[in-house]
Amino acid sequence: MSETRIPYTKLEQTFEQILIKSGFSAERAQACAALFAQASLDGVASHGLNRFPTFMKMIREGYIKPDVVPVLEGDYGVLERWHGMAGPGPLNAQHCMDRAIAMAKEKGIGCVALSHTNHWMRAGNYGWQAVDAGCIGICFTNTIPNMPAWGGSEPVLGNNPLVIAIPRENGPIVLDMAMSQFSYGKMSAYLRNKAQLPYEGGFDQSGKLSKDPATILEKEMALPIGLWKGAGLSLLLDILAAVLSNGNATHHLGATKVDHAMSQVFLCFYLPKLGISEYPEAQLDAIIDNLKSAAVFGDNEVRYPGENILKIRAENLQKGVPVDEKIWEKVLEFLVN
Repeated sequence: MSETRIPYTKLEQTFEQILIKSGFSAERAQACAALFAQASLDGVASHGLNRFPTFMKMIREGYIKPDVVPVLEGDYGVLERWHGMAGPGPLNAQHCMDRAIAMAKEKGIGCVALSHTNHWMRAGNYGWQAVDAGCIGICFTNTIPNMPAWGGSEPVLGNNPLVIAIPRENGPIVLDMAMSQFSYGKMSAYLRNKAQLPYEGGFDQSGKLSKDPATILEKEMALPIGLWKGAGLSLLLDILAAVLSNGNATHHLGATKVDHAMSQVFLCFYLPKLGISEYPEAQLDAIIDNLKSAAVFGDNEVRYPGENILKIRAENLQKGVPVDEKIWEKVLEFLVN
């Protein structure tokens, strides 16, 4: 892979221009462009720049409707149910996390279930959205079948990303993970670089564990995190998303093999409304200090989820955002084609 750096503002403005050309209003184009650019800025290009061509393909094939907004289907106190109307997944997700934040600020807890939406791209964006608003945020989504059940020989589960985000002055704690050992975006990046995975990430055609991304991607046989435990968690997240949103489950999404008409859940807690008037910064610091004081093997370092994001963000703002030159060229083609 040949990599270069470009200024963050150029990255965001390029996305914005393409989206306006593709039918987005100026305001919605700016918001959607910022979500894609933010992912790459934070070092998650696999779900930022690298996913933008796929996003454009879905628009051109009619799966994503740029000009529609989600519709409220029901308000049940601490739960709202929204229909995504096949609108842009990142904007639908941002809207629903905004609603969960607003409900939490009013009632202490807010939950939003969303049906018939599209791929939300970088899941962590919405965890950071919650912590930036001073809320604990949890969100998850189902996906197309792209992971086997434990012991299975074909993909029937989604990798169903899960985010848990906790505000903290000395650095928010933001867990952003798929149910597969490696996300498909990350495995695709290893494949482009003609590199093997550092750990076994899936199964070959005979059911043996493999580090070869091409072999794993061919049949979508990703390894569940925690083996049978990750497979079970994936199943339960799918059930919760489908039931709470009254939307599609993973097996419904398999018909098109496109992350379209998905189901998602956004949950927020605002501690001042839950009888906790003083935010527990000291307790969080003590937990993290204890974690980082653990003995390690060799030169390893113990890190908490999201620890390096602010450092990566600051470095990329200063030096420019790293981009794969071939993918960047492909994105620039959308300005003229």
